[in-house]
Amino acid sequence: MNIVIYARYSSNSQNYQSIEGQLKVCRDYAEQQGMTIIGLYVDEATTGTSDKRPNFQKMISDSSKGQFSAVLVYQFDRFARNRYDSAKYKNKLKKNEVKVISAKENISDNASGILVEGLLESMAEYYSVELSEKIKRGMDTNAAKGKGTGGNVALGYRLDENNKFIVDEVAAQIVRLVFEMYANGHSMVAICKHLNEKGYKTSKGAAFNKNSLRLMLRNKRYIGIYTYRGEETDATMPRIISDELFDEVQLLLEKNKRAPARAKAKVEYLLTTKLFCGKCKAAMTGESGTSKMKTKYYYYKCTYARKKLCTKKTVKKDYIENLVVDQCRTLLTESNIDKIAKEVVAICESEQGLMEIKRLEKLLRDIDRKKNNLIDAIAECDMDSIRKSLYEKIQTLDNEKENLEVQLAEERLQQVSISEVEVKFFLTQLKKGSINDEKYRSTLVNVFVNAIYLYDDKITLVFNSTGQPVTVNRELIEKIEDNNKEFESSYLGNDAPPS
Repeated sequence: MNIVIYARYSSNSQNYQSIEGQLKVCRDYAEQQGMTIIGLYVDEATTGTSDKRPNFQKMISDSSKGQFSAVLVYQFDRFARNRYDSAKYKNKLKKNEVKVISAKENISDNASGILVEGLLESMAEYYSVELSEKIKRGMDTNAAKGKGTGGNVALGYRLDENNKFIVDEVAAQIVRLVFEMYANGHSMVAICKHLNEKGYKTSKGAAFNKNSLRLMLRNKRYIGIYTYRGEETDATMPRIISDELFDEVQLLLEKNKRAPARAKAKVEYLLTTKLFCGKCKAAMTGESGTSKMKTKYYYYKCTYARKKLCTKKTVKKDYIENLVVDQCRTLLTESNIDKIAKEVVAICESEQGLMEIKRLEKLLRDIDRKKNNLIDAIAECDMDSIRKSLYEKIQTLDNEKENLEVQLAEERLQQVSISEVEVKFFLTQLKKGSINDEKYRSTLVNVFVNAIYLYDDKITLVFNSTGQPVTVNRELIEKIEDNNKEFESSYLGNDAPPS
């Protein structure tokens, strides 16, 4: 397994030796587990505020390249300061098939912890969407009045003191030149070359390319039509191009347009990383197949069965996913919602920033202990030179204590606060979701499902909300098998990321 190590120290009381200590423990752990370290990401003298850690952000970005499958940290508090950050960034890594491992806390998160992370992640997304809707409403109001909406102002325009569009005559000359050149038969490549040689820039300050040119030539704002989010409004824009020139260019664009390649539809397998073979306990991941009648099917298959090392049959994707989603919905009773809300809040209150806060509190206690020892030593010492030295050490400790107290205050202020009311509201909204909405289905699985084991005679589901297995009997398995008889597949390969 290829992995990377992430390490950080967060205060003046830690130093590069702290980083070296973390790296040594991580390297020893990787060697014991047979892992291959391919990179290091280190942030020095930073807090756990994830968004402010440059190398942490680079690691998250690099995870999309598929070069490593795990991030190894000394302890989980080196990865993130609290459950919210942990949930947010673990989810980003999970989408890139990368997991987080602790060298000192070599245990899996328990069901309650996973439930909290799933809820926090989903709630954050919910409230983010709600906030974005409010922002959109404000932008819609501005758009209806023909005002700027905070996005990029098209080349040739600028905003006045009332946020209204006016023509920027210098830039407008470039727009007119582009339309005239294209109408006169110049190719987009030739136009881009000419503009870039002249040193002209797009509205974003970048060099011209075919995409930016095509967007410009299609923009109806240049003929006085205000467009917002792809739709025309009643508001008007100051005109730069005549209707005749614009229409001529549109005809040429249609004539020169080549049919774009058809994008391959991406199928989301909701149970990837959660569905396991009951026979061999290997992961079951998504595949697609084509029947003898040329019908496309999607299903899950045991990874060992692909290698002929297991005899587990495939299971149809829609059937098993619908079954799991239905089981998740049964958890959303009023009593369960109350119980889950209390449990989530209790865990958040007990765990948020706990390790970092405890570490800082311990350092403060150590300073108080050292200071008391020095005071005792001064009381028993008769030599002025030594007493002076001891007083200086006390001053140094006082300075360290002041810095630590500031860090502790900041740490406590930045913890996530969540109430039972908020959790209940979110879960109640979740209960009202549409069973056919993919985002809703994904949220249910992400929040509630820990693992699913598919046997020949039963299905065992382990939910985060209880940690106890729920077993579905043989009758249901027979329905699955009957369902699978609808098709005989020829394998097309794996359309889903491996576990």
